[in-house]
Amino acid sequence: MVSLQKSDIEQIEKVQKRATKLVSLRNLPYKERLMRLKLYTLKYRRLRGDMIEAYKIIHHKYDNTVAPSLFHNSKSVTRGNKFKLQYQTFNQF
Repeated sequence: MVSLQKSDIEQIEKVQKRATKLVSLRNLPYKERLMRLKLYTLKYRRLRGDMIEAYKIIHHKYDNTVAPSLFHNSKSVTRGNKFKLQYQTFNQF
């Protein structure tokens, strides 16, 4: 997974804002342009992508030697949800 800086995210979002203005919806606010074009914000797309990757890792769609390991939370009662993940913290250099 790629780690992006806040400035990188702002630059990508700025490009999307400019691109949506090219489609003759210039007078509408950004959120409205996204709705009309049936597009999603960068924040939503990144979250969705992360969820898809987590699903693939949990269901062993990747090679176990390459994919990071996600640990299941066996301590809490999840009433049938066997895929609840254990919260982990990490230090980034």
